[in-house]
This record gives sequence, structure tokens and C-alpha cells, in this order.
Amino acid sequence: MQDAFRPDLFTGQVVLVVGGTTGIGAAIANAFAALGAVVTVSGATRLECAAARENPDFSCRDAVPLDVRDDASARTLLADLPRLDVLVNCAGIIRRNDEHEIAVFEQVLAINLTGTMRMCALARDKLKAAPGKEGGSIVNTASVLSYLGGGLVPGYSASKGGVVQLTKSLAIAYADEGIRVNAIAPGWVATPLTQTLQQDPERSDAIVGRTPLRRWGQPDDIAGAAVFLCSPAARFITGAILPVDGGYLAY
Repeated sequence: MQDAFRPDLFTGQVVLVVGGTTGIGAAIANAFAALGAVVTVSGATRLECAAARENPDFSCRDAVPLDVRDDASARTLLADLPRLDVLVNCAGIIRRNDEHEIAVFEQVLAINLTGTMRMCALARDKLKAAPGKEGGSIVNTASVLSYLGGGLVPGYSASKGGVVQLTKSLAIAYADEGIRVNAIAPGWVATPLTQTLQQDPERSDAIVGRTPLRRWGQPDDIAGAAVFLCSPAARFITGAILPVDGGYLAY
């Protein structure tokens, strides 16, 4: 993916990918690192972070545990960064079949939606434009289920719909500070979160059959879009939601 961009595109910039130890987040983090950025990723647990650091493909500065529901740990992580140019919010959970239970529904929203807002709000001061410097960029993670209902995942769908409106609202609120806020909306991507669907031939065939490009997405497909939204090529783009779904939403 990084072959599409200048190899020094983000040299000297500091990037934080929240939820960047696996899947889409890890692909985004590695893409920024390959383009010269100093990248820190967060994971939900110490074990998850340790596993990420031991991965031979890991090219980031560090992997640190973070509960996006906890103000104190989020503030500590941000305080440890010398500066911040890009924030990518990828932390998220899905609990198929269980999200009709109120406690589970609330947990999904607390991580996927409120957690995204928390990281944006706490990172705002570091992302502000300084004299002689453009402001930073935020990329949030929405979903095709921001637009489509999910009968088994009402919490996930509601949270991702909220991410769309949050992204548009923060784009307006942060614009005077030079901070651009956009979101990617992945379609069906082959990650650990979708493993059960990939292994179900009937569900997988239905997904691929509705996708015009006739395949599951790969994490690198999403990484390219995130890098673009933070690049100078997107300097007049804010408040945008970019579907990266192989055409799934075109129907």
C-alpha cells in the first residue's frame, strides 16, 4: 500500500493509532510507520500489546495498553507523546447476538462511540495548529453499518452511526484550530472481528456476492484510505466519511 505514497510523506510526524495492535488498526499503524512517522499504538490489554511487539511485522515506536473508557489512562498516554500530528481511532468491539441486552449495548457504545469522543477531546490541544505548523488530523472508524441496520448488532450499528455524526460535528468544532476530522467506513474486511463470518460459507458467499469487487477487503485496503485522509492531498477535506467497501453500499 505504501508504494502509492512518497516514502518520507510523514517523516517527523507523530501518530497515535488507538486500537492499533491487530486488524485494520495494525495495518494503518504499519502504513504510517513505513512512510516515516513515529507511531504509537494502543491495545486493550497488556497481553495484546506484548503480542503486537513480538510480531515481526511490528514497526511502531511502542504498543501500550489503553481502556478508552478511562480518562486517566488516556490522559497518561497522550502526555507521554512529545507532540501529536495524527490520531486514528480504531478501538472497537462487536458482540453479535448479545447486543440486545442493555448492559452489552451500553458497553459497545461506551467503547466504540464515547471512547472515540474521549480520545478526540483529550487529543485536541496537541493537535491544534501551532505557529508555522498546520493542525493535525483525526481519522475515526465508522462502518457500512453506519448506514445499514444490523439485526444482530444494534449496539454496534448505533455506535457506528454515531461516529458519523460525531465526525461531522467535530470537523465543524475543530476547524478554526486547523484540525481536520474525517472517518473511514470499512465494509467487510478479513480481520479477527469477522472471522466467524468468513468461516460461514453461506454468510461469506452472501457478502462477496453483494460486493461489486467480489472479495473480502484486506486491512491494507483500509490503511491506504486512512493515510490519504491525513496527507496533504486531503488538505481541503474535513467532515467526510469515506466508504472503503468494494462497492457494497452502491446497491
